[in-house]
Amino acid sequence: MDTQNDVAAFLERHDLETDPAYRALDLSSEVGEVAKELTESTAYGADPDAAAIARDELGDALFALLALCTEVDVDAGAALEESLEKYERRLETSGSAGSGS
Repeated sequence: MDTQNDVAAFLERHDLETDPAYRALDLSSEVGEVAKELTESTAYGADPDAAAIARDELGDALFALLALCTEVDVDAGAALEESLEKYERRLETSGSAGSGS
C-alpha cells in the first residue's frame, strides 16, 4: 500500500517511530475525534442526515492506523484484502457481513 509507505517514510524522516502501544492509543484517540464529530453534527443521532466529518479528521485516523500497521510490521493492504475476503465469505454464507450472524 503506497500510503503506508508514505506514512512509514514520514515517521522515519521525522524520527517519530514509537512503541505500538502508543500508536494504538493514538489511533483510539483519533477515531474518538471522528465519533465526536459525527455525534455532534447529528445532534447525538437525532438528525442522521446532518452527519459531517472533517476530511482531515479521517486523515488523522487513517494516518494513525497506517502508523500502527508500520510499527507492528503488518502490510495494511494485505490486511484489508483478508478482511474483504472474510466479509465476502460471511455474506455468501449468512447474508450479513457482521460477525454476529
